[in-house]
Amino acid sequence: MTAEPARRLRLDGDPESVEKGLATLVLTVVELLRQLMERQALRRVDDGSLTDEQIEKIGSTLMALESRMAELREHFGLEPQDLNLDLGPLGPLLPDDE
Repeated sequence: MTAEPARRLRLDGDPESVEKGLATLVLTVVELLRQLMERQALRRVDDGSLTDEQIEKIGSTLMALESRMAELREHFGLEPQDLNLDLGPLGPLLPDDE
């Protein structure tokens, strides 16, 4: 499977385009934070530093966040790959493993 290239965020004067661009930017930041929280939770599970109750609560929270993100992407007509912004020489913002 070939990964699609990350896209650059471009805004123009069209209000609908500006709204979608802003939504893309905000959802990208939320997705980045969600992925970081998920990785941290997995490390803590592997380390054994969480109780079963904490693991359940974190899992439920992350699933709810992922579901809400899907709803918001659908509302704004975005695909998951749309949130992977191209940072120019730094490459794509989000890792390919998602």
